[in-house]
Amino acid sequence: MRDLIDAAKCVLFDFDGPICHLFQDRPTPAIAQRLREAVPAGDRGLLPETSDPVEILRAAFEQPALVERGIARDIERALTEEEVQAAPRAFPTAYADALVRTLAATGRRLAVTTNNSPQAVERYLQTRQTYELFADHVHGRSSEGALRLKPDPDCLLRALESTGTPAQEALMIGDAPRDLEAARAAGVAFLGYARNEGKEARLRAAGAEQTVESLRDVLLTVDPGAHV
Repeated sequence: MRDLIDAAKCVLFDFDGPICHLFQDRPTPAIAQRLREAVPAGDRGLLPETSDPVEILRAAFEQPALVERGIARDIERALTEEEVQAAPRAFPTAYADALVRTLAATGRRLAVTTNNSPQAVERYLQTRQTYELFADHVHGRSSEGALRLKPDPDCLLRALESTGTPAQEALMIGDAPRDLEAARAAGVAFLGYARNEGKEARLRAAGAEQTVESLRDVLLTVDPGAHV
């Protein structure tokens, strides 16, 4: 891990997981149900039975009928509202605030690369007083045009461009196989955040070579003298 950190002049964070737990007090099954209810009853069979709101959104954009009638974009707007409302009460990931401040203090550039809405990310970062560390480098899903969610590397490529960082000088911290796939496609090194055995098993199965169960380990690699 030290080699990954030492080589990184820019660190790209996934949002929901490595930075916070976005829906800590808003159960995702209820959100998923509300998204389904935004679809006419006759079309709900086009959506999967899942408690993951982002997967419902992804599925909606894979249905030409829902895209052409604007229903897929309605679902995206509804999910954005849910995320923005959840952001102020999201639960911070342990050591995340200290890590981003330490990375910034040591001269690394920072960016967020996420499937969540940038509005929700920005609102959360403002509540933690860390938004200025990311400045204009929050790259989430677009509110218009095509939906390009990870494992598509689109948000990572936008982050590399906005920070002026060559891919070989960047590191992504993510907690899901889709983060790893996106990092590979963008040519970016990857560090897996696996807060439980299930997360670690899925990341390892996807080919992640380096994982940590706590960001404390990353913080101490960046600053061995940190008081944690």
